[in-house]
Amino acid sequence: QVELVQSGGGSVQAGGSLRLSCAASKYSYGGHCVGWFRVRPRKEREGVAAIDRGGKVSVVDSVKGRFTISKDDANNILYLEMNNLKPEDTATYYCAAEGWGYWCLGARYWGQGTQVVVSS
Repeated sequence: QVELVQSGGGSVQAGGSLRLSCAASKYSYGGHCVGWFRVRPRKEREGVAAIDRGGKVSVVDSVKGRFTISKDDANNILYLEMNNLKPEDTATYYCAAEGWGYWCLGARYWGQGTQVVVSS
């Protein structure tokens, strides 16, 4: 069965950096929408960054210039490079694949989630 296995995350001070990875098992990212979402405390899930089927990259305004999404199609790994982290980036982050539109709506596959805590 398809699995998206996340790694990375953890605790960091404001201004620091982290990289999240999402390795796909029995699945190929090529040609599919892939993205990162997060759930912040007392907030609803939001899209952070995504790459649609055509390769268009979308990034939510609050992380533009700080977060970068990329993927390695050869090894089926999705990345989220997070720089200049802020306390408001504290959240559980999820990778997702095979949705539609710019933000992978209705994504079929999800990672297990990984916690990111940014302290001030």
